[in-house]
Amino acid sequence: MTTVVHGLAELAALVGRDLDPGEWHVITQDRVDMFADATGDHQWIHVDPVRAAAGPFGATIAHGYLTLSLIIPLWTDMVRIENVRVAVNYGLDKVRFPTPVPVGAKVRLHARLSAVEELTADSVQASVAFTMELAGAEKPAVAARAVYRYQF
Repeated sequence: MTTVVHGLAELAALVGRDLDPGEWHVITQDRVDMFADATGDHQWIHVDPVRAAAGPFGATIAHGYLTLSLIIPLWTDMVRIENVRVAVNYGLDKVRFPTPVPVGAKVRLHARLSAVEELTADSVQASVAFTMELAGAEKPAVAARAVYRYQF
């Protein structure tokens, strides 16, 4: 379910709240291969299903940075902030990849808005704690703290 935010006050009201988790997404080999082509990272654990089957994970796995990159579209599926003139990804404070994501696995995003700090009369910096859940795994695929800037 998408949380709709109408402006700065409603965004600030979400601080400290766990948002409803996003939808499940399947990680496909095609997506992993496209990411490898885009980044030049063709390590066999990502792109060679035959060799990877005998490797440490028993199958090809998604790049850690691929799972991290999914935060952006999955976040925008979870939260729609209306009346924003500009939204930018300002950076990351911390990123960890606790569990590898095998091709064919399902992931979904969890988020908690940690802080909203006023920068100017019409702009804020928001910190969000993300966890990318991996179906059937005890530990997440990704844990990250991201910082966004919004101008209303």
